[in-house]
Amino acid sequence: MTIAFTGASPQRIGTRAIFALGGIVLGAWAPLIPVAKIRLGIDEGTLGLLLLCMGVGSIVAMPMTAFLTSRYGCRQVISASASGLCLMLPLLATAGTLWTMMPALLLFGVVMGCTSVAMNLQAVLVERQEGVALMSGFHAMFSLGGIIGSATIAMLLAQGVQPLHAAVIVSVAMAGLLLLARPGLLPFADNGGERPPAFIVPRGVVLAIGVLSLLAMLAEGGVLDWGALFMIEAHDADLGLAGFAYTAFAITMTAGRLLGDRLRTAIGDLRLLIGSAMLATLGFLVSLLVTSPLMALAGFLLVGAGISNIAPILFTLTGRTRRMPANLAVASVLTVGYVGIIAGPAAIGLIAHATSLQTAFFTLCAAMVVIALSSRAIFTRV
Repeated sequence: MTIAFTGASPQRIGTRAIFALGGIVLGAWAPLIPVAKIRLGIDEGTLGLLLLCMGVGSIVAMPMTAFLTSRYGCRQVISASASGLCLMLPLLATAGTLWTMMPALLLFGVVMGCTSVAMNLQAVLVERQEGVALMSGFHAMFSLGGIIGSATIAMLLAQGVQPLHAAVIVSVAMAGLLLLARPGLLPFADNGGERPPAFIVPRGVVLAIGVLSLLAMLAEGGVLDWGALFMIEAHDADLGLAGFAYTAFAITMTAGRLLGDRLRTAIGDLRLLIGSAMLATLGFLVSLLVTSPLMALAGFLLVGAGISNIAPILFTLTGRTRRMPANLAVASVLTVGYVGIIAGPAAIGLIAHATSLQTAFFTLCAAMVVIALSSRAIFTRV
């Protein structure tokens, strides 16, 4: 499978570009978190509460996104929310007090939540239209965007560029991606001929899939928001090296997703899901138990490879269930799952404040064990 834009349909190009944009903004935010912590003069607990504002924004926005896309279509919803994302990095880079950072993160959560659900709905519809496996490739673009965003900000900061200037550079690139994506965004959203409710409550096996998705995205969000600080506090890494924690994670996540569709065909979804969770468990153990910062980065490489195909497999599994209409099931799993990547890091901050950041990362390791042990039971109930 290739992720090249050339020779692809406008729908594939648009979906890939918008996934890349989403990855860039989250990846770029990761190295800016330690900078924001220093600028605001706050501890881990306060930072965790700040990140909770982002989670609250997403929790409010995500359940409404299925309704919004049904009424206005993917194109309008994604265009509006992604335009907001293009403005967020400079805002976050300049917020100098708790009272300005709190609403900034709340708004960041709202626009990120809308974009995440809408772009995954776009991906489901495009994959269905074209009749080939595309989900892992779309998520690979998200991971590639994370690499580009985090590495760009980390390198600019290492060269002495001011955080605001670095944020503006990345935001301009994001605006260009949005212009590239817009022609391929679908002007409609498949609602099965029914108007969906404004709020969706998952149930049965759909809820179980959503919980596994939440655990996977909790680990991803933990590395995103806390990986750099973990490197500093647990391994005494400098700011430049610490910023590459998420970069290392995103590199192998991208590679894993590029190979994901072929691996699923070769060994099957269930075996790949269990093996992926076990590999992520090993990676977390390596990052926690070694003493060298470089070896800890190697642990993050393993975590990225392990987590890479968990979410795409779970989203595909959601589409197979007959317990709920497909459009409602996908929206439900995405909403529950993205609570992990957005709100989960706030909980990690609270655990770190009460105990240590290392203890918080052990909880992420335990989450991967839960996925490995429960996968077979979930598959038998779909």
